[in-house]
Amino acid sequence: MIDPRSYLAEHRGAQLEELFNLLRIPSVSAVAAYRSDVRSAAEAFADLMRRSGIEQVGLHETSGHPVVYGEYLHSPTHPTVLVYGHYDVQPPEPLNLWHSPPFEPEVRDGKIFARGATDDKGQITMHLLVAGAMISLGILPVNLKFLVEGEEEVGSLHLADFIATHKDLLAADYVVISDSTMLRPGVPALCVGLRGLAGLELRLRTGAHDLHSGNFGGAVPNAAHALVELLSTLHDSEGRVAVDGFYDDVVDLTPAERRAFAALPLTDREFLDQAGAYSLYGEGGHTTLERVWTRPTLELNGIWSGFTGEGRKTVIPCEASAKITCRLVPYQDPAKVLAAVTNHLRSHCPDSAQLEILDPSGVPAFLAPPGHPALRAAEQALREAYGHEPDIIRMGGSIPVVTAFQELLGLPTLLMGFGLPDENLHAPDEHFSLENFSLGMLSLWRFWQLAA
Repeated sequence: MIDPRSYLAEHRGAQLEELFNLLRIPSVSAVAAYRSDVRSAAEAFADLMRRSGIEQVGLHETSGHPVVYGEYLHSPTHPTVLVYGHYDVQPPEPLNLWHSPPFEPEVRDGKIFARGATDDKGQITMHLLVAGAMISLGILPVNLKFLVEGEEEVGSLHLADFIATHKDLLAADYVVISDSTMLRPGVPALCVGLRGLAGLELRLRTGAHDLHSGNFGGAVPNAAHALVELLSTLHDSEGRVAVDGFYDDVVDLTPAERRAFAALPLTDREFLDQAGAYSLYGEGGHTTLERVWTRPTLELNGIWSGFTGEGRKTVIPCEASAKITCRLVPYQDPAKVLAAVTNHLRSHCPDSAQLEILDPSGVPAFLAPPGHPALRAAEQALREAYGHEPDIIRMGGSIPVVTAFQELLGLPTLLMGFGLPDENLHAPDEHFSLENFSLGMLSLWRFWQLAA
């Protein structure tokens, strides 16, 4: 009988080289100059799938970057699992803050340093390597489908259309995603909830053009002043969102859920250290983890108006803009929240200004179905691999594709990630723990056995 721990350790060098080959490709989806590199990454993932024994592998073109798909369907009586990941990465800048080149992977201090190491090339490659090993040994007991996209870092612009037009191809029993983090080193985690997202841009105008502040100051309205006045109405003095109806569909945590969150070993001091913030802030009556994971927010993401260049220009701006996003919790409807925020902005807009609302959009929150067999199998697999009870966590961010899988395919999603919060995803010196690379693959091996 094959001992997976020994087998994986014996092949560790080859596994790392497979990952390093993928990390060397600068697949930056947000920058047009990297377009050919993004395609090279798609082709490299397709090649790895084929060499792993995955079948029907191909690049599916979209209006943007291609989707890589492959499948292994050899167990008609066992579940079919759709594994999702992405091969695109964030831009590497600022380059001067990297201690080694971002696309030349390097191992230091038990960590793999490279852009995409943890987000998400390292994590999706683990799935392919484990599947390949089990296929080669003739012991993979589940059916697998792989969907690896190249636009996650730019909002998965064309993925929903691809899913909607390939429902039969992507049919499965559930989805597994490894693109999330653990709460702390050495302790695995299962994420059972994500906040949703709703956002818009607003623009105020107070006149036809900017004016000289000496000739007109004190006699005409200032768009920047009007914007500040309007935005100040969005929260009360305690940090609670002051929009009528904003909290209508928010469901409070149960006492048991609050106790479970309180038992997790993340202190406010540790949270501040991770954030690099000077102090905590937020809605009263809730702990830090409760606010980040289970309470809705309304944030100003950007504000601009008038002259912001070097030196001084004495103008009265005629236009001012802001971008707003709301993080949503389960049972909140993005369209309803956007309508409430828009109504608030219109009713509180100063009479001196004209308001325009631009680009409203949103996705709902996600909550894993409690008691799902895959969730129980994942808990056991993680427990066996790490020798520690997994943390059951939520995340404050959003993964829009989870909503697409739910709404378009009717599939529940299991979020089993192996990154750590301090691995600099999206920042210089991004890295991935060698320990989690190893134990993560051991977890996946055992998970496929239990999931059958």
